[in-house]
Amino acid sequence: MNQKKNSNSFAFLKTEDYNKGNINEMKGRQRNIMNYYSVNLPSYTIGEGCYKEIPHTTRFYGKTAVVIGGKIAMSKAKDKILEGIKGSDVEILDFIWYGGDSTYENGNALIDMDVVKKADMIFAVGGGRACDTCKYVANEMDKPLFCFPTVASNCASVTAISVIYNPDGSFREYYYPKNANHTFIESSIIADSPEELLWAGIGDALSKECEAVFASKEDELSHTPMMGVQLSKICTTPLVEYGKKALDDLKANKVSYELEQVALDIIISTGLVSNMVSAAPKYYYNSSLAHCVYYGSTVTKGGEKHLHGEIVSLGVLCLLTFEKAYEERERIAKFNKSMGLPVCFEDIEITEDDFDAMAEKVMTTTEWEFRPKNAGVTKESFIECMKETDDFGKALKL
Repeated sequence: MNQKKNSNSFAFLKTEDYNKGNINEMKGRQRNIMNYYSVNLPSYTIGEGCYKEIPHTTRFYGKTAVVIGGKIAMSKAKDKILEGIKGSDVEILDFIWYGGDSTYENGNALIDMDVVKKADMIFAVGGGRACDTCKYVANEMDKPLFCFPTVASNCASVTAISVIYNPDGSFREYYYPKNANHTFIESSIIADSPEELLWAGIGDALSKECEAVFASKEDELSHTPMMGVQLSKICTTPLVEYGKKALDDLKANKVSYELEQVALDIIISTGLVSNMVSAAPKYYYNSSLAHCVYYGSTVTKGGEKHLHGEIVSLGVLCLLTFEKAYEERERIAKFNKSMGLPVCFEDIEITEDDFDAMAEKVMTTTEWEFRPKNAGVTKESFIECMKETDDFGKALKL
């Protein structure tokens, strides 16, 4: 269960250094403190019938694969995967349930299976927790990994991070594996996925831009995190422009341009950002105060009844409140309201009485550790921004 680490050392560079042309100063700074590092960006194939590309894409990695995933996910993808490899050298050894949650215990049980040991490649099929489990397994076994997301609710199929839970379902820690060698997004399977998962996925993806920008605002950014933060700025607009139509099309099991654009935004765009802005313990800009609201909600009775992305979308309004970005808060709040996403805490069955316990939980998270230190983020100010957001949202609903 040892986490594989690299010896990356980054120099942090300010955007204004580029604007002012202080290139020599930057080069000197980098020469003094930067060691080598690698960036592995995800590759992907999307569209109806894209599983036909499996043999060509995997040809350098082996001939045998074990499929690991969720039960429903595998039932939807199995025939398409088998059809995609028909007539090729690729052989599926077995289809195995991942265990139901992304825990080290489930991952280690898979690692101990003879069929998993025998397979040249691992095919991960399903949602975020199935993909996170398979990333752990592939990383520990040093096997090539190919992901087949069956829902557009998260970016787990392309990221180099796994969210690991305890057997009781509580959050344990982040694990940092290699990212998948390739991801196949079959549009017809996405169009047949549960509507509430796309709905929540849109809510989760709304956080990427504001969190990356907020979390990084006090640091001098070197090349890779700077690219990630800039890329985060294209993540919000497709959701607002295409989100409603994409959700309507998914309800009708219809593949459309809007659905594919939203799926790409949720799975690929946010995933690219994640891979570029996550390098703990050096820096971590992948999530911040919006996700703090989610982690805080896990200690409340009401929060347990609501989806991750649903709660994060309310957290976005809290972050924008904290930043006094009221115009953007108004825009996102109106979008949330049009989509049925929450705009105040009563929408997720949380009351002001829960705020203190939520803040205590938040102070134990990675997001809190990497918050901007001079931005005035304290337990008290976090509670206050939740209160202000709650009042704003309640007024919006009148």
